[in-house]
Amino acid sequence: MSYCASRSHTLRRRTIGVMVGNLGVGGDQPIRLQSMTTSDTQDVAATVRQSIALAEVGCEIIRITAPNVAAARCLRDIRTQFSAAGFAHVPLVADIHFLPAAAMEAVEHVEKVRVNPGNYADKKKFAVKEYSDADYDSELQRLHDLFSPLVIRSKTLGRAMRIGTNHGSLSDRIMNRYGDTPLGMVESALEFLRIARAHDYHAIMLSMKASNPKVMIQAYRLLVDRMQQEDMHYPLHLGVTEAGDGEDGRIKSAIGIGSLLLDGLGDTIRVSLTEDSVYEIPVARAIADKAMQQWRENHAAAPRPLTLAAAENAELDPYHFTRRLTTTLPLAPTCLVGPAQPPRVIVPTTLNALAATSQSLAAPKFKDTPAEGLLVPINTEADLAAVAEFKFSADQPGQFLVLDLNSQLSPIALESTLAGAPRRFMLTREFGPADLTIFSQFLTLVRRHGQLLAAQIAPEDFPVYTPLLGPLGDASLIFTLATRHSTPTSGHALGAYRQLAKNLTELGSQAPIWIRNTSANALQDDPTYLSRLLEASFLSGSLLCDGLGDLISIETEPDVGRATLLAYNVLQGAGARLSKTEFVACPSCGRTLFDLQSTTQRIRAQTGHLKGVKLAIMGCIVNGPGEMADADFGYVGGAPGKINLYVGKNCVQYNIPEAEADARLIALMREHGKWAEPESSVATPTVNRNSL
Repeated sequence: MSYCASRSHTLRRRTIGVMVGNLGVGGDQPIRLQSMTTSDTQDVAATVRQSIALAEVGCEIIRITAPNVAAARCLRDIRTQFSAAGFAHVPLVADIHFLPAAAMEAVEHVEKVRVNPGNYADKKKFAVKEYSDADYDSELQRLHDLFSPLVIRSKTLGRAMRIGTNHGSLSDRIMNRYGDTPLGMVESALEFLRIARAHDYHAIMLSMKASNPKVMIQAYRLLVDRMQQEDMHYPLHLGVTEAGDGEDGRIKSAIGIGSLLLDGLGDTIRVSLTEDSVYEIPVARAIADKAMQQWRENHAAAPRPLTLAAAENAELDPYHFTRRLTTTLPLAPTCLVGPAQPPRVIVPTTLNALAATSQSLAAPKFKDTPAEGLLVPINTEADLAAVAEFKFSADQPGQFLVLDLNSQLSPIALESTLAGAPRRFMLTREFGPADLTIFSQFLTLVRRHGQLLAAQIAPEDFPVYTPLLGPLGDASLIFTLATRHSTPTSGHALGAYRQLAKNLTELGSQAPIWIRNTSANALQDDPTYLSRLLEASFLSGSLLCDGLGDLISIETEPDVGRATLLAYNVLQGAGARLSKTEFVACPSCGRTLFDLQSTTQRIRAQTGHLKGVKLAIMGCIVNGPGEMADADFGYVGGAPGKINLYVGKNCVQYNIPEAEADARLIALMREHGKWAEPESSVATPTVNRNSL
C-alpha cells in the first residue's frame, strides 16, 4: 500500500465528509482554517473577544482549551455570546487532554471535541514496563470503558470529534511497546478510532502533530497507509505543533503542512505560532490557497490506484528518513558536496554585482550562514571573459562560482575560461529533448578541465540522455530541473524533483541534486515575501525531509543577504543543516503559565547564538516531556510564576521563580557543556515580522 495516489501530481485523497456544526470538512470541501484562543477559558469575555477577532480574520474553526470541568462549563456562555455577536456559523472546539469529565461537560456546549489519546484517561508515570498481551488487552478494555461514554454522547448530539495525537504525549503503554515513534503515534490514534467505530460513530477527523516536521510528515503518511488497510477514510487536520515564531515558525509549518497537501493529504490546517493567534490565519490562508490551486488543476485527472505511488518511488521509504546516497565532489578548496556534507547554499547575483556580493556575504553576521556558491548569468563571450578575471579573496576558500549559461553559448566559447582555471566553476545549462549532441560536448568539456556540469533536464526528457550517463559516481555531474520553463507534465516542482531522483536511481547514478527555487517552478505568481518563503519551504523543505537535495538556492528573493538567510532557515526547519539555536515553542493557550511571546523572545536574545542547541519553551506540560526529548533543554511552566527546567525529557529543577529561571537555564547549559559566550561582533540577522 501507499499513502497517496501520486507523489508527482497532487491528487486529493478521498475522504468522508464530516459536519462540524454547519461547516463541512473533508469530502469535496475546501481546506478549512483553524486556530486557538489563548485566554483563560473561565474569563468568558476575553475568550469571546478573541474568538470574534479570529473569526473576523477568516478563522473557520476555533479551538478553546477546557482543562477542567469548571472551564468546560464556561463553554456554554462562550458559545451563547459568540453566537449573539453574529458568529453562530463558526464552530467551536473544546480541547481536552486529561479529564473525561471535562470532555463530557464540553460536548454539551460546542460543536466538536478534541481528545489527545496519549493523555485521555492515562496517568503518566513514565515507567519502563513490559506489557504482556493480557496486560495490553486489559488496558485497551479500560480505554474502551472510559472513552465510550463520550463517543455515545457525541453521536447522540451530532457532535464531531478530533482524535489528536501529539508526538510528545504518548501514553506509557504506547511508549513501552512502540517507543516515541511515528508508529506509536499512529497506534495511539487507532486504538481510539476503533472504539468509535465499534459504536458506529464516524464524525471523526485525526491529527498527528509533532514539533519536528520529519516526524510529523512520516506519522501522517503512516496513518493514512494504516487507515487504508482498514478501509478508513476520515479527514485529516494538519499542523506542526510548537513551531515557534517569526520566520522559523512559518517555515516549519509550511514544510510539514505543505509537503502533505501537495501529496493530496489534509482537510483542515492550523499554523501554530508563538504569536497572537490572528497572525496564524493569513499564513494558513496562503498555504491552503497554494495547495487548492494544485487540487483544482488536477481534479480532472483519472484516479489512480495507491499502489502506483509506491511504484513511482520504490527507492524511497516514506515512513523513515534516509538521506539519498550520492558521490562526494569538490566544489572549492574547503567545500565538498556529498552525503557526509550538509546541503550547500547557492545565491544568485549578477556579473556587475559579483565582487560586491562576494564581499558583503563575507561579513561577520554570515559567519554561520555562508553563501558557498555564487550563481552568475552568463549571456555572452564577453561575460565569460569578465568572470574569468574574478578572483575570490584568500579568506573565502569555501566559495565557488556557478555559471548560468545562455543556451547560445557553445562549449568552444568556454575553453579559454576553463583552461587552467582553479576548480571553482560549476556550469549549469538547460538541455531539451533535442540537445543530446550539445550535452555530450559539454560533458566532454567539463571532464577535460576537471570542472562540474549541473545539467538542467526535465524528468520527461531524461530517457534521451541515459546513454551518455554512467552509473554510480560521475565526478563531473550534478542534476537539477530546467529553470527557464515550467515543468508541464509533473504537476509541481516537488513531484518533478522526486521523479528526477527516481530516474537517477534507476540509472544507478549517485550524482548530487541541486534544488532550485525559481519563479518558473513556483506554485503561484505572488510577489510577497511570505509567498516566497512558503514556496521555498514547500519545495526545498519537503525534498530535504524526503532525504533529497545536496545543494539549494532561493532564486526568487532579489536581496542576496535575505536569500542566503532564507535558505539556511529552510535547511534549519527541515533539520538538514543547523546554523543557530533550534527553538521548540508552543503557541500558547488557556493553560499557559507565563507569557510565551515575551519569554520566547527574551530567551532567544540570550541563547540564539548557540549553534546546534535545541531548546523547548513550553507554557505547560500538557503535551508531555516527549517534545523535550527532541530538545536538549526545556523551559516549562510548572505553576503560576514557577518554571521547571528539563534536560531532554527529564525534569532536573522544579518550581524555580520565574525571575531566576533564565540564569538557571544558562547555568544548566554551561554545566552540560552546551554554553558558549556570544561574540559581541556578530549580530544575529532578523526579518521584520510585518513583512511576513
